[in-house]
Amino acid sequence: MKITEILVAEHVVLHNLFDHLEQTAPRLKSLVEIKSLSAALDVLMRAHARTEDDLLVEPLEHYLAQIGQSETFHEEHDEIEAEMAQVQKARSTKQARELLLQAVLRSREHFDKEERIVFPLAERVMKSKTLSSLGDEWMKRREAVLG
Repeated sequence: MKITEILVAEHVVLHNLFDHLEQTAPRLKSLVEIKSLSAALDVLMRAHARTEDDLLVEPLEHYLAQIGQSETFHEEHDEIEAEMAQVQKARSTKQARELLLQAVLRSREHFDKEERIVFPLAERVMKSKTLSSLGDEWMKRREAVLG
């Protein structure tokens, strides 16, 4: 399986989680509950971003720089991580909820940009065999995590 297909599949799973958070967060009354959901999302997003950066964005760095997008993608990952960290520092349920939902919205926008720019670029400039090899590397990393 190609790395682009894998990352799109991860996006689908994360979009389902975003949907759940958007539906659930407005009804939560406890700061601890919101922080807990945020922490779970943060772990998943960091792993996804690390995989994307290592296996797709890094090999495309030169091409992304040519279209003025290289720094943008790294900055967006950093901004999303910073927003998630702010949720953990929030002192009120309302503030934590707003920050979490803001991070979800920013993540959706970022995923959309990746799906419109990065993934099609990878498909255009990288060989299918290379994309499959990167997919194999993803599988090795997954197996290492699972033990």
